[in-house]
Amino acid sequence: MKKRSDPRHKKRENIIRELFVWQFQKDLKASETTKQVLENLKEIDDKIKKAATTWPIEQINRIDLAILRLSVYELTTKVDIPPKVVVDEAVELAKEYGADSSPKFVNGVLGKVIDLEGIST
Repeated sequence: MKKRSDPRHKKRENIIRELFVWQFQKDLKASETTKQVLENLKEIDDKIKKAATTWPIEQINRIDLAILRLSVYELTTKVDIPPKVVVDEAVELAKEYGADSSPKFVNGVLGKVIDLEGIST
């Protein structure tokens, strides 16, 4: 497991916080990555909807949704980050910030996104 002090982990934590707050406060001053996620939100949410068919996006825990949005963005846009790293980071963030069922849910949705998008692992 990566250390919580890892700068990449810290950056992801901050982006997750921004995405979480944005769900309640749309006029958020955001980092560049958060802005890029929000610019691609429709496509990202469509991928989440296809992967989590039993959970309407409005019913997904808001912190889990923030983690999924960043992770799907990284999986589909940031080809320089290995999918295994994206999923591992997402699961760790879900353990830290989500409910007891969050890590399993996030892992399952991201696995399905990887399959549906044909992302090689």
